[in-house]
Amino acid sequence: MAKKNDGFIMQAGILAMAGIICRIIGILYRSPLAAVIGDEGNGYYGSAYNIYAIILLISSYSIPSAISKVIAGKLALKEYKNAQRIFHCAFIYVIIVGGIASLFTFFAAGILVEENAVIVLRVFAPTIFFSGLLGVLRGYFQAHKTMVQTSFSQILEQILNAIISILAAYLLKQAVIDKDLTTQAIYGAMGSALGTGAGVLIALAFMWLVYGLNREYISKRMKRDRSRNVLSYPEIFKIIFSLVTPFILSTFIYNFSTSLDETIYRKILKLVKDVDVTQIAVWYGVYSGKAVVISNIPIAIASAMSAAMIPSISGKFATGDMKGTRAKVHTAILTTMLIAIPAAVGIGVLAKPVVSFLFPGQTSLDLAADLLRVLSVTVIFYSLSTLTNAVLQGIGRVNIPVINASAALIIQTIVLVPCLWFTNLNLYSLAIATIVYSLTMCILNGTAVKKYLNYKQDVVKIFILPLGASIVMGAAAYGVYNGLYTLIKSNMISLILAIIVGAAVYGILVLKMGVLNRNDMLAMPKGSKLVRILEKLHLV
Repeated sequence: MAKKNDGFIMQAGILAMAGIICRIIGILYRSPLAAVIGDEGNGYYGSAYNIYAIILLISSYSIPSAISKVIAGKLALKEYKNAQRIFHCAFIYVIIVGGIASLFTFFAAGILVEENAVIVLRVFAPTIFFSGLLGVLRGYFQAHKTMVQTSFSQILEQILNAIISILAAYLLKQAVIDKDLTTQAIYGAMGSALGTGAGVLIALAFMWLVYGLNREYISKRMKRDRSRNVLSYPEIFKIIFSLVTPFILSTFIYNFSTSLDETIYRKILKLVKDVDVTQIAVWYGVYSGKAVVISNIPIAIASAMSAAMIPSISGKFATGDMKGTRAKVHTAILTTMLIAIPAAVGIGVLAKPVVSFLFPGQTSLDLAADLLRVLSVTVIFYSLSTLTNAVLQGIGRVNIPVINASAALIIQTIVLVPCLWFTNLNLYSLAIATIVYSLTMCILNGTAVKKYLNYKQDVVKIFILPLGASIVMGAAAYGVYNGLYTLIKSNMISLILAIIVGAAVYGILVLKMGVLNRNDMLAMPKGSKLVRILEKLHLV
């Protein structure tokens, strides 16, 4: 495990690139998978996945962030023995908690989801246990500020997930081809769940191999450790529980909104509006399996940035460098917004061609595109709120995201229930509730970061100028797409060229407006190379 520079933007760039690749793979395989299992199968898969995700959040999902935070603090103080002891205790923690969570998921599936999704959730159950082990290993390497191992394992996980999901869904569906369509949809959803487990297993095997290759280096470093304050195992478990619990609560509430929205949506449509269960599943499959999947792609940037920020900020805090912490926060938010804002505008103006490209066929095309347009703004809100969550956790204010997420959850529920009950907005009610939740989190988290870090955002540079450039970019991309499509009638070629033109317009405007200066670009991954290229083009 070679020593790394304290350049979290570079590490975030690596993790973000892996996140983008994973999202692209995810999008590419979702199209043939959707063709196999259909919108109804997507609905059952989405229902089971939401519960699986919540239990995973409670049991082990927050482990990488929490473990990377506490280990990073010890590494910054060169307490290598304590760092290793924390790593070992984290494994014991996830074996116990992950095992209980997996058994609970399997045996309580009949209570947690509707009848048609029960068997799908049971297929997910073992993955919870293995995900906990994988999370500890990823958190360990993230604490060392090296994201390469985590990034590669994520790509490996997603590739196998894609292959097994499609293959297993097809084979299981063929096994019941003589049954009714609902049974075929259920078995197809089971196959997709198998793919998720297979991906986690291969990633776990890879991370364990990487750790094994570094054991000699780890042992030598521990022998050089002369620190006298060696923590006892009871002390370490106390630290883990005190740190992991707030992480779990904030992450749980932050993500529970999706499952709560779905539950409210299904109950009101079934019990109040008397909509058929199959139709509800089909509609929800369009929302969760198409519109939400696409809108989540740019948010991978923020997730990667936040994962990279936690150990870096924790290390700065351990050494008392407040100025350095604020500088990192500023760079992270600027970099994320420079990507999230144009991404939101882009998928908003090109929603229909994007959906048509990723999910060929006219089935539910217009509905998915309209939902994507509404959800596009959440790309900005979720990206920013995810980052500010990480900032607050990194500076030790781990309870603040819990409080903020709880408040946002209450507010969005107050909005969602009357929208579903008294209007015919249906799926659009879910999209509106998502906007309300993510916006509320942005406001509350932003206020807390300002208070505890004395951090002042450059609103013009971070938000207004990128938004202005994005609007011009969106108009250019929209015009190019429609003009080309009128001439050549090819959605794919028109869309790709529109994206290229839009990106070029946005990049030039951002530079000419002075949003990015030389120092900002040098702080980014491959920044020096980027500056040299732009200088040759006379853009800086």
